[in-house]
Amino acid sequence: MADSAAVCRIPFVDLHAQYRSIQPEIDRAVADVIGQSAFILGPFVEQFERAWAGTLGVKRCVACANGTDALYIAMRALGVRPGDEVITTAHSWISTSETITQAGGHVVFCDTDDRTFTIDPAHIASRITPRTVGIIPVHLYGQPADMDPILDLAARHHLWVIEDCAQAHLARYKGRSVGTLGQVGTFSFYPGKNLGAYGDAGAVVTGEDRLADFMATFARHGGKGEHVMEGINSRMDGLQAAVLSAKLPHLARWTERRQFLAARYTEGLRGVGDLVLPVVAPDRTHVFHLYVVRTGRRDALRAFLAEAGIATVLNYPKALPFYPAYAHRGYRPEDFPVAFAHQSRILSLPLYPEMSEAQQDYVIDRIVRFFSG
Repeated sequence: MADSAAVCRIPFVDLHAQYRSIQPEIDRAVADVIGQSAFILGPFVEQFERAWAGTLGVKRCVACANGTDALYIAMRALGVRPGDEVITTAHSWISTSETITQAGGHVVFCDTDDRTFTIDPAHIASRITPRTVGIIPVHLYGQPADMDPILDLAARHHLWVIEDCAQAHLARYKGRSVGTLGQVGTFSFYPGKNLGAYGDAGAVVTGEDRLADFMATFARHGGKGEHVMEGINSRMDGLQAAVLSAKLPHLARWTERRQFLAARYTEGLRGVGDLVLPVVAPDRTHVFHLYVVRTGRRDALRAFLAEAGIATVLNYPKALPFYPAYAHRGYRPEDFPVAFAHQSRILSLPLYPEMSEAQQDYVIDRIVRFFSG
């Protein structure tokens, strides 16, 4: 049992603490939007699009309503048609796969790397058929997927690549920003992300004007006034854009803090029980959107930490093929052995830039106590 006399309250994230740390900048940004009545698209959205493209070193950025829409818009721009097969990871949030279906394609799942949780390039080749049109690697938890072999496969088979960067703001692969390696990169700015809005927001980035022009038009009802196509309503609002622009100058510092805290977790938890700690693969910059450990005693550990006032999250409770949404496909554990094994073992620990070392030491201490009991 946890020592209730010494219980602290450690949230999984603390967005209010982040707001307090930059409150004057946020309040000023919001007031500017209200003062100009620039609520939908407009100068604040355009400013953020330029700033985010410049941060990544990519030619074009198109803001949209959320990260899910970003994936859908990207696939529509790349011409996904009914019957087209798109390969993606078995371990992600369902936006990655559901948008393939919504765009008219057929989801083809691929197993994951046991060390990094990202899609395993060694398994992709066996999934490619004459109907395959693209690959969507996910830079999961903040670590880039192994992009060189993925891009090589895509080039040899004439496939496009969309990078799902929803959890990987500022992550780099061999010195290049994620989102700039494939034809399109997609980002989510959900409030809890490393760069988060105060509501839903997303973006697509690309080095190709043709794709950017299509995505901007499609996301905004097919073009204002002319309506050159049927599109959707997926516009970032001015308030979210202004908040993101106010936060962006702090992102590098926040990222460094996440990396520092991740290193402290690794140092404090190394060799404790049967914990398997995150691994940073060579040539990759991990931005630690999440710090995910593995243990065969996951559920018991989670309950123990909850009693001690420590919030944890399961990212994700099941591998995608094993949700009811895909039950009709009849997937078996042996189809995705790594992803299936992970789903009962993974646990995300609290980690956010405003977390103090004392708070983190409390989390580490309780985990050590659990495995020592």
